[in-house]
Amino acid sequence: MDLPPLLLLVESAQFLISQIAIHPDYQKLDYQPDLTIGDAQAAIAYLKNELEGNQQPSIASETSV
Repeated sequence: MDLPPLLLLVESAQFLISQIAIHPDYQKLDYQPDLTIGDAQAAIAYLKNELEGNQQPSIASETSV
């Protein structure tokens, strides 16, 4: 089974979480969890930063022949 790239999934999750946060039905809820939408957004942002950092080519691999 082919899976989409993890970075694409993380970016999709960022979009979906942002849409949930502004959805009128979500905003109407009297929902006060220990972890919030903001916490989820922060966790996904940290994961995205980690993934993007790991995609940078290393200088050693570029200079080795």
